This record gives sequence, C-alpha cells and structure tokens, in this order.
Amino acid sequence: MARVVIVAMLLSAAVLGGVLYYQQVYAYYDEVQADADAVMLTSVSTGEAEPIVVQNFEGIDAISSPLRYRACFETTLSQAMLTETFVIVENAEPRVAPGWFDCFDAVQIGADLRTEAIAFMGIENVQYGIDRIVAIYPDGRGYAWHQINACGEVVFDGNPVPEDCPPLPESTQ
Repeated sequence: MARVVIVAMLLSAAVLGGVLYYQQVYAYYDEVQADADAVMLTSVSTGEAEPIVVQNFEGIDAISSPLRYRACFETTLSQAMLTETFVIVENAEPRVAPGWFDCFDAVQIGADLRTEAIAFMGIENVQYGIDRIVAIYPDGRGYAWHQINACGEVVFDGNPVPEDCPPLPESTQ
C-alpha cells in the first residue's frame, strides 16, 4: 500500500510540475499583431513616440507581466538617420525571451549593443515605470523589449515617487 501512495504522490508531483512549467513558459503569451504603429521610437525634437517603417514583424506579450513583451522585425531605415532623429538609450539590457520565441536572443542582442547595435527609446512609460526599448542593427534587423526605468525601480521597491518622475496613475496608488 505504501508503494501505491508513493507512486501516486510522485505522479501527481510530476503532473503538477509539468502544468506549472507550461504556465510559466507558454500559457500566458499572446502573439502581437503588426500594425502601422507596431514599432515606435521617441523623437529627439518632439519627445513624442513616432512609428517607423517595419516589415517581417513578430511579437509576443502577456498580460501577466509588463516585462514579457518581445518583438523582432526588420527596417529599411539606416542607423545614421535613426541616431540623428530618435533618442538613444544607454545601458539597455534585453530580457530573455521564452525558448520557443527563437527570433529573439537576449544574450546576443546584449553583446551586440556594446559593438554594433544601437538602442533607442521606443515608448517611455508604456506602462508606469516600464519603457519599451528598441535595438537596431546596421543591416536593419530590429528587436524590442520592455525594461524597468529608474522611476519604476524606486516605486516598485515601495519607495515614494521621486520628484523628477511622473506622478503615479490613480489606479496604482
């Protein structure tokens, strides 16, 4: 009888572990549809996010976390034109995507940001404390992800909003 109980416990643990793994890696992600505003960059002159021309867009997002957004695309715009027109971001750190979203390699993008790729501000505070960052390569490959900004780091740690940050939205207070 004890063996039956032990086997049942092991099987139920394996099944529950599999369900938990599936939920973390696959369940909450949805495909992001490309539209005219699929990729936006913040203009140096206006401070507003403006759409850029992209093709072959692939994107994923999840409502379970604002940091789960990832996108891959191509653009015909040159890095030279982009650097003169849009806000460059220093110290961008791509977030690892699920293994099945194979167009996005965060480790490689992160290494390339030190050599050939350039990170731009996509949309600042796409959600309070979260910025959309866009990296563009010289050959037109592009990648986008969300990362926590300086205001988000402070507020998400439970500290008061710093003076140089926008006020918290009503729904988060």
